[in-house]
Amino acid sequence: MMRTETPERVRRRRHGEQLEAALLDAAWAELADVGYARLTMASVAVRARTSEAVLYRRWPNKDQLVFSALEHYRNGNPITIPDTGALRSDLLAQLAAMSEALAGFFAIAAAAAFSGLLADTGLTPSQARDKVMAAQRLPRVRVIYQRAHDRGELDLDHIPPAVLALPFDLLRHDLLMDLKPLRPARIRSIVDEIFLPLVRN
Repeated sequence: MMRTETPERVRRRRHGEQLEAALLDAAWAELADVGYARLTMASVAVRARTSEAVLYRRWPNKDQLVFSALEHYRNGNPITIPDTGALRSDLLAQLAAMSEALAGFFAIAAAAAFSGLLADTGLTPSQARDKVMAAQRLPRVRVIYQRAHDRGELDLDHIPPAVLALPFDLLRHDLLMDLKPLRPARIRSIVDEIFLPLVRN
C-alpha cells in the first residue's frame, strides 16, 4: 500500500541549506556534550533525527563533519565590530568581545584536537588552527584599523601585517592556553603595553 504524506510530514521535511544547518547544529551539540572521541556519525544522525546515509552523502567521515560543525558554529555566531571613535577603545572592546564569545568555542575545539581529531586528520596543530579559525583572521577586523587610519591615529601604509595581527594572535594564544576568557588587565596589557607602542613608533 502506497504511503501518503500528511501536510505536517511534508512541512517538517528539511532540504538543502536547512537540512545541512540542522545536521551541523546536531553535530556541534553532540561534540559539546560527549566530545570528539565519543561522537559518531550514528550518534549525530540520532540527534538530528535522520539516517547515517544522509550524513555520509555530505561528509565522508566524522572528522570532516566536525570541522564543518566548528565552522558552522563560528560563522553562525559573528562578533560585532565596535565603533567607539578611537583605536584604543575599539581594540579593547573587540578583544573583550572575542574573548567572551570564543572561550567556549576554543575549549570544545581544543578538546576535539587533543582527543583524536589531529591524529585522525593528520593535520598539525597549526594547520588545524588555520582551518578552524579562518574567519577570525585579520580581514574581518581590519575595519578597526581602517577607521583609525582615516582618523589619523595610525598609518596603515607603514605598519607590517604581522604587527596588525598581533593583538588577535595573542588573544588566540591565551585562549588556547587557558580555555577561558582573558582578564581585563591582560587585554589592556596587550593593547597598551604591546600593540600601541609598536604602531606609534
